[in-house]
Amino acid sequence: MQAAIPFPDLSPELFSISLFGFDFALRWYALAYIVGIALGYLLARRALARPALWPHDRPPMTREQLEDLVFWLVIGLIVGGRLAYTLIYQPGYYLRNPLEIPMLWQGGMSFHGGFLGVCAAVFLWCRTHSVPLGSTADAMALGTPAGILLGRIANFVNNELWGRPTDAPWGVIFPGPEAQDCPGVEGLCARHPSQLYEAGLEGLVLGTVLILAVWRFGALKRPWLVSGLFFTGYGIARFIVEYYRVADAQFITADNPAGHVVRITEDFGFSMGQLLSLPMILVGLTLVVMALRRPKAP
Repeated sequence: MQAAIPFPDLSPELFSISLFGFDFALRWYALAYIVGIALGYLLARRALARPALWPHDRPPMTREQLEDLVFWLVIGLIVGGRLAYTLIYQPGYYLRNPLEIPMLWQGGMSFHGGFLGVCAAVFLWCRTHSVPLGSTADAMALGTPAGILLGRIANFVNNELWGRPTDAPWGVIFPGPEAQDCPGVEGLCARHPSQLYEAGLEGLVLGTVLILAVWRFGALKRPWLVSGLFFTGYGIARFIVEYYRVADAQFITADNPAGHVVRITEDFGFSMGQLLSLPMILVGLTLVVMALRRPKAP
């Protein structure tokens, strides 16, 4: 076996306590959601505090309205992410066990579903409060990569969503029989740390691009431009990382070990994550082109 990195001795739980016969635990994944939402809120609030960044030097909402919107977003994120996971990735199981759909603590959230839930929440909130939809979407897109960055790091800590086997020196030896089930590999199996690839591309790189676009190039002056950049950037990053990430178990069969939902050749095809990313890329590019074709607001 080539040089590889042992998985660090990390627990999915920061701490756990027992009270009145019940066990309570704070997990890294839950903390990532909480801190990610808080960072996104702070970024959006800082942008709203700079009227010169917005069209006609007029922010689309007040700080109080932003706080109300964040509550709507949390509901949309949880409902959309959970429903999409149950309906797209494991529909048979959850149709047989519908009472387990709300059991978020068992794991199972879809980013694309959560994204659609957030989009629906933003649309409904803007309609209810008569707030410009484009600028509101841009404010939310600006803060989203921070949550993605932390969420993917939490996936790594949880020893989940690991990548395909690799002999690269930065491959990680993830523990557990499933992670070590690598046909054709002798000894310990090292895998791509695809969670960290996603944290870097979808979180750090994309977040940096959006921050520079807003504070350096005045992207918020063109409604929908920041949203378009986010959709396009996330879709491309996720599409690339899917080539290094293990497909969802329900799509892997003996004659389709790569788990391709659409097979072009025996060894090449597209995964579910890539299929769900393509519409994001198309929508993002459309929004970018439309935003750039409009005159920049003074």
